[in-house]
Amino acid sequence: MKTICTNKKAYHDYHIEDKYEAGIVLTGTEVKSLRDGNGNLKDSYAKIKDGELYLINAHISPYSYGNIFNHDPKRDRKLLMHKREINRLLGKVSERGFTIVPLALYFNKKNKVKVELGLAKGKTLYDKREAIKRRDEKRLAEREMRIR
Repeated sequence: MKTICTNKKAYHDYHIEDKYEAGIVLTGTEVKSLRDGNGNLKDSYAKIKDGELYLINAHISPYSYGNIFNHDPKRDRKLLMHKREINRLLGKVSERGFTIVPLALYFNKKNKVKVELGLAKGKTLYDKREAIKRRDEKRLAEREMRIR
């Protein structure tokens, strides 16, 4: 499994409840661009429209050798999941506060591009501060253990 990009901000801004894997519909130049490592999931999210799942606001840079066949970098991309999984996600998202956030973009063992989606609930400001505080304490404890 070769990771193309991850969405670190999602772990900072949301509590991740569940994780799902989905395929993604891409053009040829998008796949070539992703092989070069040109993908960004910052500020992107997934949305259900007409019973289908779409990845919105994900940026895949244009392929450098793509000339007239290049793609729009921020176009909406269809995600591929089973209908019952989409219905399960729709039920959760209709609850208050849940959203679908892409966590990672990667190539699986068969060299297919996959998206890891997280069912997320937003963090409040004090939750974010608490997470930063715990991370700093853990880092300090590990440093002390190394010194001894």
